[in-house]
Amino acid sequence: MSIVKMQRLRLIALAQDRDALLDRLLHAGCVELSEPSAYLADDDWAQLLHRDAGCLPELKSQAGEFRQALDVLAKYAPYKGGMFAARGTIKERDLLDREAAAAALEKAREINGRAKELGQLAAREARLKADELSLRPWESYDLPLEEKGTRTVAVLLGSVPNSVDFSALSGAVAEAADAEVKLLSTDREQHCLEVLVHRASEQAALEALRSFGFSFAQLKELRGTVKENLQALEVESRRLQDQRQKEEEAIRAMGSVREELQICVDRLRQYENKESAKERLLTGGSVIYLDGWTPVEERPALEKALSGFDCAWELTDPAPEEYPEVPIKLKNNIFTRCMNTVTEMYSLPAYDGVDPNPLMAPFFILFFGMMMADIGYGILMILGTQFVLRKTKPKNPHFMELFFWCGVSTLLIGAMTGGFFGDFIPKIVEMFNPTSTFLKANGGYDWFYKPLFTPLDDTVNIMVGSMALGLVQIFTGMMVSVIKKIQAGDFVDALFSEITWWIILAGVALAIFNIGTVAGVPVVLAVGAAMLVLGGTRNAKGFGKVTCLVGLIYNGVTGYFSDTLSYIRIMALMLAGSVIASVFNTLGATFGNVILFVIISMVGNALNLALNLLGCYVHDLRLQCLEFFGRFYKEGGRPYQPLAIQTNYVDVIKEEQ
Repeated sequence: MSIVKMQRLRLIALAQDRDALLDRLLHAGCVELSEPSAYLADDDWAQLLHRDAGCLPELKSQAGEFRQALDVLAKYAPYKGGMFAARGTIKERDLLDREAAAAALEKAREINGRAKELGQLAAREARLKADELSLRPWESYDLPLEEKGTRTVAVLLGSVPNSVDFSALSGAVAEAADAEVKLLSTDREQHCLEVLVHRASEQAALEALRSFGFSFAQLKELRGTVKENLQALEVESRRLQDQRQKEEEAIRAMGSVREELQICVDRLRQYENKESAKERLLTGGSVIYLDGWTPVEERPALEKALSGFDCAWELTDPAPEEYPEVPIKLKNNIFTRCMNTVTEMYSLPAYDGVDPNPLMAPFFILFFGMMMADIGYGILMILGTQFVLRKTKPKNPHFMELFFWCGVSTLLIGAMTGGFFGDFIPKIVEMFNPTSTFLKANGGYDWFYKPLFTPLDDTVNIMVGSMALGLVQIFTGMMVSVIKKIQAGDFVDALFSEITWWIILAGVALAIFNIGTVAGVPVVLAVGAAMLVLGGTRNAKGFGKVTCLVGLIYNGVTGYFSDTLSYIRIMALMLAGSVIASVFNTLGATFGNVILFVIISMVGNALNLALNLLGCYVHDLRLQCLEFFGRFYKEGGRPYQPLAIQTNYVDVIKEEQ
């Protein structure tokens, strides 16, 4: 339960062994390759070595084709296996098979090609629809569209805004020219007009029409009647629909290759990892140089991976100035590893810091259980997380494991408070027998057991207990800080920081109970105050000693007081959850019908559970990150990311090499 010790690997090998060497390291999964930027910045190194080349862009492009094909299948051939379907398995050599990747790439390209054709068909259908919409207003016009009139009569087709009075328009045109205006159709935007005008007065008619906002119809030089054009559009639209349906059926028929494409997404990921590793190598033509990190416990695996290669390598412990570069890997047991979710969300510890998971796990899980405090909710959390863990076998189970342990805590604390979906059991018993003594005045259950405490009746005690647990966690963080400072040889800082405040707080507690006083003076408190004055002003000069001391006292008193008060949220969330559950149970009981009561109670408790899961997690997280980590935690680590086989869709069966 600690930060895994790392060693720096430096290796020189023959360039001809590059691919085989990277394959071995990929299989072993025990080396993280470092960026060679620092070496390239050194002129001496830069004259001898340069970055190795890879084909990463091409692989990324192929991976994009596979993902695009999967997206197409998800749209036209949705997977029906369910969201909790278990992943398949594949042997390592099959996963890395390049011939299988090439064959699957052709299928992906076929799917993408058909999807592209569907896009083109959709664009053509959209154009046909637009053409149809533009022709519909002119459907009653029965002359061929190429006909523009006779030698003496011109035919004008156009439209005016819907707000124009047609009678006024036709009268104005008739007065201005020898013309007749016919209304073909009207809609919310326009009037569609046919104007027959003697050619000698065509210009006068146009001037009259333009005064009403007349514009010529845009019929794209079509030939034949409007109805003939609409029929042709309908025929073409049906043809495109049939073609689109055939393409969609062809894509659906390829739904069986989904698993093959998913495997290839994982397969290409391994190729990308390997090519990315190549770009982190330095080469001088005949040799390659590798720089990276490996866990001390993985040394046997590394030696096995490098056996059989003509190479020179060494492992060295990192120097203190290299600590910021060292990747972080946390090693925890089945109980504390779930806290990786919290630690990684905040920040991994520095290499010379402390793994917070073992220290944080008991507090986080206990606080969460106190906030939820319900047997029913705890059972649902345990069953739900176990179902997900066993059914889907997630790659990273830490989040589900965290909620499993929190569910256990919720169940145990709920047993202490007697809550089962709030007061569900007493309410349903009272519906069958209103005179039942099942729920006593003191909150006890006479048929089974008496709760140790209840949120509604023991609010003050729960509040005091929450603050007491908060002080325990705060003191734990201070203790870790003291130990780290002593190990670093800085005992004076520990003495005048954490230890001084321990003495002050102990002196306050003793003074309250009138213990340890001499001539009315609380000795322990006086000693603590003297240490605070001495330690708080030891690095200040002149008047700065006063300001430094005032600031130290103010920040210390308000800091410890406010931090302790923060833990009252444990009581607040416990009380809120219990009250909300009771409100829904009371609401359901008002109808006097058992079925309605159960429905309303379960719906309300489901909402309460969802709300509490989020609220308790966020507030518990806040207590750890702000009140606890601030005492001792040194963040800034980056995760250990070795060159290793990583998959999303399948589980890999590793084989000996």
